[in-house]
Amino acid sequence: MGFDVGVVPFNPDGWGPPESPAAPLLLSRNDGGSTQPANIPFAPFSRSEKLGRVADWTRNPNFGNNAARSAGGRDAVFDFALDESSALSGAAADDSSFRLVDGKPPPRPKFGPRWRFQQRPQLPQRRDEEVEARKREAEKERARRDRLYHLHHRSYASAGGHGAAGSHRDAPARKSSVDIQPEWTMLDQIPFSTFSKLSFSVPDPPEDLLVCGALEFYDRSFDRVNPKNERRLERFKSRNFFKVTTSDDPVIRRLAADDKATVFATDVILSALMCAPRSVYSWDIVIQRVGNKLFFDKRDRSQLDLLSVHETSQELLPDAKEDINSAYSLAVEATYINQNFSQQVLVRDGNKVTFDEPNPFASEGEEVASVAYRYRRWKLDEDTHIIARCEVHSVTDVKGQRAFMTLNALNEFDPKFSGVDWRQKLETQRGAVLATELKNNANKLAKWTAQALLAGADLMKLGYVSRVHPRDHFNHVILSVIGYKPKDFATQINLNTSNMWGIVKSIVDLCMKLNEGKYVLVKDPVKPQVRIYEVPADAFENEYVEEPLPEEEQVQPPAEEDATVGATDAAAEAEPNTAAGAAEGDRDAIASAV
Repeated sequence: MGFDVGVVPFNPDGWGPPESPAAPLLLSRNDGGSTQPANIPFAPFSRSEKLGRVADWTRNPNFGNNAARSAGGRDAVFDFALDESSALSGAAADDSSFRLVDGKPPPRPKFGPRWRFQQRPQLPQRRDEEVEARKREAEKERARRDRLYHLHHRSYASAGGHGAAGSHRDAPARKSSVDIQPEWTMLDQIPFSTFSKLSFSVPDPPEDLLVCGALEFYDRSFDRVNPKNERRLERFKSRNFFKVTTSDDPVIRRLAADDKATVFATDVILSALMCAPRSVYSWDIVIQRVGNKLFFDKRDRSQLDLLSVHETSQELLPDAKEDINSAYSLAVEATYINQNFSQQVLVRDGNKVTFDEPNPFASEGEEVASVAYRYRRWKLDEDTHIIARCEVHSVTDVKGQRAFMTLNALNEFDPKFSGVDWRQKLETQRGAVLATELKNNANKLAKWTAQALLAGADLMKLGYVSRVHPRDHFNHVILSVIGYKPKDFATQINLNTSNMWGIVKSIVDLCMKLNEGKYVLVKDPVKPQVRIYEVPADAFENEYVEEPLPEEEQVQPPAEEDATVGATDAAAEAEPNTAAGAAEGDRDAIASAV
């Protein structure tokens, strides 16, 4: 017996089976007419649609709802129930009395804010909610502490002192550079925001009035120094360095007597004024009005004689003065490094370039450091000229012409404070090292650049000097020496020369309106501002005794070195030598302390 597929009728009127009266479910040929299947659904379609399955034997009628939600519901017409004319309707009626019981839980949504806790038992849910709540509170508390920490450091760096948070801990590191006496009269208070808006262009280039001293040539072999080929930093005990203030300079006294200018200063003092908005630590400048002339001086043991370290960094240095990483100890160490570096990178073969006059502060036969003093004059206006003593440290030949250069050294004391290890980054990421130094020592680098511009130096060499060991502050190595053109470097660090001279011009104009007498300009230790005080004529003259620091205030050498030798080296080398052009005994006493 074969399977009869029936007769497929032809529909001349269109697609699909022809319209005809209902036929029984089973095919029959008794009436002599055409036979056709009954109760078979027909899914209407158009010619553009894709045809699906002719018969889908895989469909599950138990999940008709899910099938109805399928794409477009294309096969939904096949989900039909047998009607009463079907021969299988009896079996279907019996099946309707049964209900399928599915023991599996309903599917949970994969996403949603409350999905983690909806399907859990009550007790674990409460326990987990408490844990999560504690975690959220801990995160909020940590975020609050971090916000206060960064807020404190931002205010600390911008205001130049300690903020409200941790003021007791930071107060010793932010005291004023000079003790304000009750008899002093405050005349004016100038915020740094006013300085940043000033601008003044010097109409004429500077004029060299006199050049004194002698210079040695730069040793080009130091340009090839790298962390893998480092050089040990030597100590120059026999060479004297002079930090003479303006009014004690015999050349400036002579120029003032000849009425060559109305304002007199040094490059160190002018650079402190020009870069005042970048300063954080307190400093002070003594201003003397004598007749129609102004003298900008510094005190003995002034903060300006020392090189600050990590002044603009957000990482706080230890407060204890005896700590080798305190602000004072690092400043003494940086000054010691800078002086020795400026002499080691020279060709010490006795060949020197001499100028108009010898060193005005040295005695006959005394060995002095390689330095030349350029006394330069700038015209501020028709009635005001300023003369400044500027320093250059070396000379070199560039394309057959002699070029002046300044020599300065950056020092690394502990990579943990800066976050950048020079021995690993100097060769591969030199820009990152310089960017870190610009962030942590913005004021010091700006002052060095301003001094090079004032001195008319053609090059400025920056040395990278690091400790042999982070806990050994007496032994150092030179890791690299990099040269820059002062004007290009000033542009790189965003140092505006017009703003620099605008600050100087405003201070000079303000002081010219004062009466004859002595005044002091003090950088506030906390706020970004400077104050001008009127002080007695004998102020600062008998305030300090020129003697070495007490034993307990000296930075002690490491344990492995001889304590006696270390203390002697600390007193003889760490402090910059100062001289007032007086007797030999006085010069030796001043050389032991700033």
